[in-house]
Amino acid sequence: MSRFATVAAGLLIAPALLAASVAHAHQAGDVIVRAGAVTVDPREDSSAIEAGGVALGGKATLDSNTQLGLNFAYMLTDSVGIELLAATPFQHDVGISGLGALDGKLGTIKHLPPTLSAIWYPMQSNSAFQPYVGAGVNFTWFFDEELSSSREAGGFDGFRLDNSWGLAGQVGADFMLTENVMLNAQVRYIDISTTGKTSLGGAPIEVDVDVDPWVYMVGLGYKF
Repeated sequence: MSRFATVAAGLLIAPALLAASVAHAHQAGDVIVRAGAVTVDPREDSSAIEAGGVALGGKATLDSNTQLGLNFAYMLTDSVGIELLAATPFQHDVGISGLGALDGKLGTIKHLPPTLSAIWYPMQSNSAFQPYVGAGVNFTWFFDEELSSSREAGGFDGFRLDNSWGLAGQVGADFMLTENVMLNAQVRYIDISTTGKTSLGGAPIEVDVDVDPWVYMVGLGYKF
């Protein structure tokens, strides 16, 4: 093939490749639905546990949990969108640490952490790899709080956590596999603060907890 023919072929192929690449980009009006495994990993920091207003010491603990995560995004422009994080309910064991004989599992709680964020894609629209950053507000609803049977037998009564409002930030990336299907990975930090309440022998027990989890999600998405 002559040099002219090679150059001509390249000029013909390049627009086709560019068009295919541009087709991967998010555009204003796109609706994006993502689903995958999402893990909430609390990095809790609690106050001293109080009984009847007297600090006993110790702290509250929570374990991590993985559920089905869902994202729904709408692109306002080619680079800016709004996104809602949803999930099936997370369940965590809540425990006591640092109080000797009272240490161990206190009970279980469930929560839903819907988070509404603005997201920004800084890359050129002709890239199949689309990293993004986002920031927004979170509401965490705690429900189905239950004491363990051993705590109930030991004289504990009632158990609840206050709901929480807080800020959230995230980084993530979409990698377009086709014009509509994408791989997605994201990491979030969510500001969650709550007060846990129970009673022992009639004495009210409270502890303030900054849950502040890191939230990790990996999954697939589809663009409509």
